[in-house]
Amino acid sequence: MIRRTHAGRAVAVTGALVLALTACSGGTDEAGGGETTDSGSGSGEPLHIGTLLPVTGSLAQLGPPEIAGVDLAIAEINEAGGLFGADVEVTHTDSSDANNAPVSTASAQELISAGASVVIGAASSSVTLNVVDDITGAGVVQISPANTATNLSGYSDFYFRTAPPDSVQGDVLGNLIISDGASNVGILVFNDSYGTSLRDVVAGVVTDAGGTVVYGAEGQEFDPAEQNFSTIVGDAIASSPDAIAILAFTDQTPLVVRELVAQGWDMSKTYFVDGNLQNFGTEGETGFPAGTLEGAQGTLPGAFPSEEFQARMLEVDPELSEYSYGPESYDATILAALAALKGGASDGETIQANLAAVSGADGGEECTGFQECADLIEAGEDVAYQAVSGVGPFNEANDPSSAFIGIYKFGGDNTYTFSRSEEGEVPAS
Repeated sequence: MIRRTHAGRAVAVTGALVLALTACSGGTDEAGGGETTDSGSGSGEPLHIGTLLPVTGSLAQLGPPEIAGVDLAIAEINEAGGLFGADVEVTHTDSSDANNAPVSTASAQELISAGASVVIGAASSSVTLNVVDDITGAGVVQISPANTATNLSGYSDFYFRTAPPDSVQGDVLGNLIISDGASNVGILVFNDSYGTSLRDVVAGVVTDAGGTVVYGAEGQEFDPAEQNFSTIVGDAIASSPDAIAILAFTDQTPLVVRELVAQGWDMSKTYFVDGNLQNFGTEGETGFPAGTLEGAQGTLPGAFPSEEFQARMLEVDPELSEYSYGPESYDATILAALAALKGGASDGETIQANLAAVSGADGGEECTGFQECADLIEAGEDVAYQAVSGVGPFNEANDPSSAFIGIYKFGGDNTYTFSRSEEGEVPAS
């Protein structure tokens, strides 16, 4: 069904709309706010999940796979009988981006007022920093499937993420650039917490390996609203790099690429990241002439989704053309439901108190999917959910303890294909 909010935005709801919504707890940021049970039995209120994901803005390409991942998980939970005798309910809202902060602020307040116990999102680290205090301060658990800024590690007892911090992607990207033979690296980075955080990690890896960051140091970031990259690209190329990494979102990246091409840069020596890795193609506003990006590479957190999982996501959204952070969104939703089941209630404090445990932080029997894990919990067993995205259990900072980073390469049609994955450990702090 479709429910419309007071602001007139369409909000999709999966599952039965129940009359009794979970009351939003006024909990604090203290750890262990809920009580853990080992039986999984309980008579909690129906679980209400909200999403704060990009329908509009500079990360809108991530919205469809993320929303599909959430909806796929909820469909599977409800097919298994739901929780506490009722279907899980979901309310979708738009996060937009950091340049449209009032959108995420209004969406967060909408979800809090609606009684959501868990918010899946945001995709952008800057958007999360805009709303995380409101969400977690209301005793609502926030689980981002895509935040990577390092300053979000351990931010709140009620904030978790199923994507690794930039310490992992930055390490893989920096080593990829060095292993490809580059020693003088230029970084075109926008002045956003995501970009600067990732830049700092990449720069550290490059310099530790004996290379030099010739452009893109602190003070050389560009404004996220920048539209003319002639001087910026010219200065970067003038620094004589033998590789350039673009650390930005998809609204700036096509402009940057066109300027690099216009100034004669060899695009096969260009590197993209999760914020701008997309199938640009050869048509439309984001397309380029065939061969423009051939040989360029990019990195993306998460294990490459299997064909079977892609097919399941396509059943939810047949229009999907990319799967970025869909598995992480699915994992976040399954973990939230398992935490509620283990604790015997669907309020935020109970879910917060049990998330690490069901992720396998304390050991437990390995299980996949909601049904298998729920059966074990109902039998009184401790579980270690095996994430589709390949991330390890939550660590003390509520980050995944390990994660895979996929490496992708562009072909002549300006679309990317999977090359390989690298696994990295995530520091606890």
